Amino acid sequence: MTRKLHLAGEPEADALLARDPLALLIGMLLDQQIPMEVAFKGPQKLVTKMGKLDVHEIAEYDPDAFATLATTPPGIHRYGGAMAKRVQALCQYIVETYDGKADRIWKQGKPDGPEIFRRLKALPGYGEQKAKIFLALLGKQFALKAEGWREAAGAYGEDGSRRSIADVTSAETLAEVRAFKKATKAAAKAK
Repeated sequence: MTRKLHLAGEPEADALLARDPLALLIGMLLDQQIPMEVAFKGPQKLVTKMGKLDVHEIAEYDPDAFATLATTPPGIHRYGGAMAKRVQALCQYIVETYDGKADRIWKQGKPDGPEIFRRLKALPGYGEQKAKIFLALLGKQFALKAEGWREAAGAYGEDGSRRSIADVTSAETLAEVRAFKKATKAAAKAK
């Protein structure tokens, strides 16, 4: 059975995210300061420009040339130059640490949820919150079986929540996540 995602809101981009762990990691990396679905379209934009998404090729790409590729319309992000550096750093880390196999982050050695969280948090461009959201995405939409993933993901791992991209499975749930984020920002401003 083929996994069906609704993260980017475009069938081709979502299909790439469903089948390619590197694409999923890059999409999550790009998920800042732009709408979620725009961030998750970034990997497909790279495929369109490069012909494929290859962790070794990206890691070894000339940094200036990769920045140009990432910023040439359609750019991968509003801040394409800065994000190009982060994408390359992520790919270099995956090559050096996981022999270029992105899914080893959550599969190598059959790690539990806290260990996967630790590995995700160690990725360039990933902090605590991004690591928790990605862990929740793996658990909720990729049937991750690692013991303790929900606890390690914190509130993002709660069943039925609408907090993050991990909870987006349709246009309706995207709207619910947006409403949650808007309410959270409003509550923070009111303090």
